[in-house]
Amino acid sequence: MKIYNTLTRRTEEFVPITPGKVTMYVCGPTVYNLIHIGNARPMIVFDTFRRYMTYRGYEVNYVSNFTDVDDKIIKAANEEGVEASEISERYIAECRKDMEGLNVLPATTHPQATKEIPEMIDMIRTLEEKGYAYRAADGTVYYRTRKFTGYGKLSGKNIDDLESGHRSEGHALKVAGTEDREDDLDFVLWKPKKEGEPYWESPWCEGRPGWHIECSCMSKKYLGDTIDIHAGGEDLIFPHHENEIAQSEAANGVPFAHYWMHNGFLNINNQKMSKSLGNFFTVRDIAQHYDLQVLRFFMLSAQYRSPLNFSDQLMESAKAGLDRIKNAVSNLKDIEKNAGGSALSEEEKASLEKAQEYKERFNEVMDDDLNTADGISVIFDLVKYANTTTQDGASAGYAAALKNLILELGEVMGLILETKEETLDSEIEALIEERQQARKDKNFARADEIRDELLAKGIQLKDTREGVKWSRI
Repeated sequence: MKIYNTLTRRTEEFVPITPGKVTMYVCGPTVYNLIHIGNARPMIVFDTFRRYMTYRGYEVNYVSNFTDVDDKIIKAANEEGVEASEISERYIAECRKDMEGLNVLPATTHPQATKEIPEMIDMIRTLEEKGYAYRAADGTVYYRTRKFTGYGKLSGKNIDDLESGHRSEGHALKVAGTEDREDDLDFVLWKPKKEGEPYWESPWCEGRPGWHIECSCMSKKYLGDTIDIHAGGEDLIFPHHENEIAQSEAANGVPFAHYWMHNGFLNINNQKMSKSLGNFFTVRDIAQHYDLQVLRFFMLSAQYRSPLNFSDQLMESAKAGLDRIKNAVSNLKDIEKNAGGSALSEEEKASLEKAQEYKERFNEVMDDDLNTADGISVIFDLVKYANTTTQDGASAGYAAALKNLILELGEVMGLILETKEETLDSEIEALIEERQQARKDKNFARADEIRDELLAKGIQLKDTREGVKWSRI
């Protein structure tokens, strides 16, 4: 497996710290509202990476946090007149629903910042003891950025050109209380409480942690001082991930992460997604128009480091592509069900051996820095091969083997390609059987009459070479 490492700016062979095991931390959302489709991209991308590494035999310890204390959460709580914890718990639950809809597997651990405060205090005290942190007069604790000689190595920024601080709504850098800082580059580790805010006791003041310290502590607690992979969106490279490195490596005295993976930006109709532009979409917004599997398929249609443009036209294209694969699986399932025998002919055995080449190609492109776009292309080629080699009649065993191979590769992508069997009531089944008999008897008027009757009941029929198929409308 080769990974593009943001830290070294080159593609490298992945070599885990412990053979056969992967430790991976992915920055999760701040839970003040429903997640948007920009949040969904790293969730889908790195869930797919996890699935693929598991598929290739690795044991993956995958940690992704919920930031459940933040200015936006507090603002939402004040507007509703409730505790901040009520807002965060509500939207953690809603986020989990969206993740399920996107078929994103639960992480091995989903830590929450508010439940890891003691660990954050411990790390800040360690940094203070080592001279990397200091307390200002108001109780704010700052990190001495210039003391960490490696600062800027992830983002490639020159320390003299930087401004320190936290993200604002527009991802600008700012911090309050700058008059007490030794240096304009120093960033906040702990901040004093304000009226109406949640707070915790600490050696410095009643307050709450800065944003960056959260992930440093949760990664250390659940994965160790040094981890294999740290990942997230491209927007987190600076300052968040840069500050995580500074904190973790100063406190622990060892490298923080060997590999850094970042997904590219998501644009809407070639514009940055923004509420002010009216092009801001939550996952729930998309779910009103598309199955969320279509959104997942769309997100994987580009290599994860590439910018991705979202539009109605591209979503329709993604839907058509996903339907093509699902229809192939459905057709193979019908052949498997209706074919006369399950024994493979010698020709079919040879054909299945050739089909394994698609699996090998799939692994090759996915090994190349998780190239899901080419992975999907391989699945399309396999679908074409399956459709072609089953045209002249095929055994149940052959159809089943091809179907299972498509499903296997689809599952690596997190794509649900096989619909659950749905049963019809006896009256509907009787009408379908009566129509079949009418067609055999060449009583086409009655067959058409039954078709119309079924349409009125919300059942659409389609006559195929594998037999009659029905669907709800």
